[in-house]
Amino acid sequence: MAITAAAVNELRKMTGAGMMDCKKALQEVDGDFEAAIDLLRKKGQKISAKRADRDATEGAVIARSSADYTTGVIVRLSCETDFVAKNADFIALADKIADIALENKPADVDALKALNIDGETIAERLTNEMGKIGEKIDVTNYVIINGSSVINYIHAGNKIGVLVELSLGSNNDIVEAGKDVAMQIAAMNPISVGEADIPQDVKERELEIGREQARAEGKPEQIIDKIAEGKLQRFYKDNTLTKQQFVKDSSVTVEQMLKNIDNNLSVVSFSRIALG
Repeated sequence: MAITAAAVNELRKMTGAGMMDCKKALQEVDGDFEAAIDLLRKKGQKISAKRADRDATEGAVIARSSADYTTGVIVRLSCETDFVAKNADFIALADKIADIALENKPADVDALKALNIDGETIAERLTNEMGKIGEKIDVTNYVIINGSSVINYIHAGNKIGVLVELSLGSNNDIVEAGKDVAMQIAAMNPISVGEADIPQDVKERELEIGREQARAEGKPEQIIDKIAEGKLQRFYKDNTLTKQQFVKDSSVTVEQMLKNIDNNLSVVSFSRIALG
């Protein structure tokens, strides 16, 4: 199939690979972006880890925790342009919707949009705001987490919102640790808490990529699986939260940092919502 310049440029932005490499990859897989990413990786290309955020629109992401840190919410209010996203009234609306979500704890986006805001539903308010500014506004993502300690963090001017759930009830040390872990999640974008949370198909995919990389490097066939397993372990260190090096002290992992505070302290879950 014919590959457009726009598709090549999109893949380049997603991966950081060269234009010609992106074009050839797309041609080989008939334009399938995910397959093209895998192909580039198999050929040894270093691919940007930020591609997961490529579908995000403009808008504002607000993360909130309750005063006792037992509940946290993230709300993404999306719009079409950066101009609207930076408008003070738009950000104030996003903040208010997040406050309503935290107070009422709706189960999903539809339940959130049915809640009252100044005498009308949130859905009605969004429709009215669209009429005023002339572009689409919508709540496109909503997450709620309940737990012993749920810590919130907002990064980069409302571009990324994070919640992290820790295993122990909150005190000053645990809240500060939670903020550090949430900042880690915002910056490093892990795909899971730990190795056990990674789906088997993802593990198999990484092993196959590792095998192909080893073969491309001319490694003997009898050690291909061992090399692939080593690459999988490296994948865990780079992409699972607890095994990542702690950004504030690279001599320890996130898991070790938490254990230094309390041996029973660990990450239970997290959520990260980002705009592109």
